Amino acid sequence: MKRRNRIAACALVLSVLAAVLTLTMWSDGMGSAPKNPNPPSASIPLAVLGDSNSQAYQDYKWFPATSNERGGPLRARTFQWTEVLARLRGHELDLGPWVRWGRPGVVARAREWIGLSGGRAPEKEDYLYNFANSGAACTNLMGGRFRQGPRLVDLMNEDPERWTRGVVVIRIGINSWSGLLDLQAADPMAPELPATIAYCAGEIRKAVEMIHASHPSTRILLIGIPNEADDPANFERWRSAGDTTNIRIALDNFNSAIRDIAAGNPHVAFFDDFAWFESRWGTRDASGKPSDKTFAFGPLRITNTAGDEPSNLLLGDHHVGVVANALWAQTLVAYLKEAFGLPLTPVSDEELLRFLDPLVSPPTVPGS
Repeated sequence: MKRRNRIAACALVLSVLAAVLTLTMWSDGMGSAPKNPNPPSASIPLAVLGDSNSQAYQDYKWFPATSNERGGPLRARTFQWTEVLARLRGHELDLGPWVRWGRPGVVARAREWIGLSGGRAPEKEDYLYNFANSGAACTNLMGGRFRQGPRLVDLMNEDPERWTRGVVVIRIGINSWSGLLDLQAADPMAPELPATIAYCAGEIRKAVEMIHASHPSTRILLIGIPNEADDPANFERWRSAGDTTNIRIALDNFNSAIRDIAAGNPHVAFFDDFAWFESRWGTRDASGKPSDKTFAFGPLRITNTAGDEPSNLLLGDHHVGVVANALWAQTLVAYLKEAFGLPLTPVSDEELLRFLDPLVSPPTVPGS
């Protein structure tokens, strides 16, 4: 019996050692090459924490070329706001190099348990400083398999001097909130709603405090959430005045809690994403009828509809399309300049239209 126990103990030790060795040797996809060997000398590093509203669309793994998501047949010219920003202001705002980097969440977490770096999770192809991942909710900001905030700070700690002039954008919460729309319409003060608001605001506040504990000069921009009732997929729902009022009250409560985190802190600012959307495409009227407002931008006419053609606000999978992402990137540059006094060059309408023209125009077919 004792011999059998010794054999079992040895087997367990060998299994643990094998697991540790596997975790130690598990590649993060980047090898030993420097992560950002030649950043633009005067550029401002820009990092992102968030969900699919911020994950790059050109990711090889999440959105392969054969996928019907993120632009379908137009995917090659359908960009996320981060991808637009890198193309228009990459010399001023540095999201880091485009890299295939990351590990499965459970592997990253296990590495941290044994004192190693988790890196980024999940694996994706994106800009180095973009930790946003599709499906992320407030639970993924500070904890769980993805732990975006702590892992970003680990990366920032590799070059603390540079992050004294850096910016972190935190755009998260819609995946924790949108599933509660029926409850919001019925009672904006239903117990689950204040609890969700308190939790999300608490996690965002923890992320802000953690970043500033190591990098007190880094600017942090908090993005509010939009009204999911304005998604065309929901136009036939919540069509009464009461529903509309209640949803708006609940949304205001959520965004007010995020806005309060920035109050009185010159290194933190809040951007009202719902107000930005409403000023361009409107929202439901007092009776609950959805807006059918068209936003005109130069020769472009963008409607709050879903489809992969650039005239739609949303793509076929109901993520934001290239034109709206470009407009949002333009606004972001202006807002960072205004809120933090950053030395950024505004993106003019003319520049943005020149950028969008080849993306929204059908490609020329030889011989046509």
